[in-house]
Amino acid sequence: MEVALIVLVVLVVGLGLWFFGAYNGLIKQRNLVQEAWAQIDVELKRRHDLIGNLVETVKGYAQHERGTLEAVTQARAAAMAPGQSPAETAKSEAALSQALIRLNAVSEAYPDLKANANFTALQNELSATEDRIASARRYYNANVRELNTKVESIPTNFVAGMAGVTKAEYFELESAAEREAPKVSFDTGPAAQAAPAAPPAPPAVQDAPTGQAFPQQGLPSQAMPEPGYGQTTQGPPPAQGAPGPWNQPTS
Repeated sequence: MEVALIVLVVLVVGLGLWFFGAYNGLIKQRNLVQEAWAQIDVELKRRHDLIGNLVETVKGYAQHERGTLEAVTQARAAAMAPGQSPAETAKSEAALSQALIRLNAVSEAYPDLKANANFTALQNELSATEDRIASARRYYNANVRELNTKVESIPTNFVAGMAGVTKAEYFELESAAEREAPKVSFDTGPAAQAAPAAPPAPPAVQDAPTGQAFPQQGLPSQAMPEPGYGQTTQGPPPAQGAPGPWNQPTS
């Protein structure tokens, strides 16, 4: 009887220790997710401030691009709206990125703007902020994956239900199409699509000089031998009675 009671007490104590360990692990992982999201939020706020300064700089050089500037301003205001979930934030930030790409395309038409030191510094700082956001997003998604695994796994899912710990949302781009930067082209008319260049014409064949013939292909050209050493030229035989070694009288 005493042995059974001891075994029961040990089981209860072991179960209680496991429950508290699982509960603390879930709470710790949820806090890591919240901390990672807070870091993303800080970088996003810095990004919004830099984009606002970039728009003000472009206004001084490209006042006629009112439509593009208003689109960036509206997308920035939508991204700065409070109370957004990670999925909603990802959608609004993607729209802001599309508007920002169009703004950068417009700036290519203004050499004075591209040469502005403040504009260049803002672009460099914005690029560095984008890199930090990407790094923070990877860290956040890794913690979300670990938390969701614990919430869905047995037996920690029972502890998660009693502790009120639920799955967290990933912070990622909406679709595969938004992962690629849009291709901006200023030549949109049908005339911009030029036909492929024709191959170069073969060189013209020059006529041979007068009196010179080309040897026929496939047949060896036979050159007439010229007289030289070891060869004699034969002429017509001499007339009878003409002096010569063959007509000398015999004595």
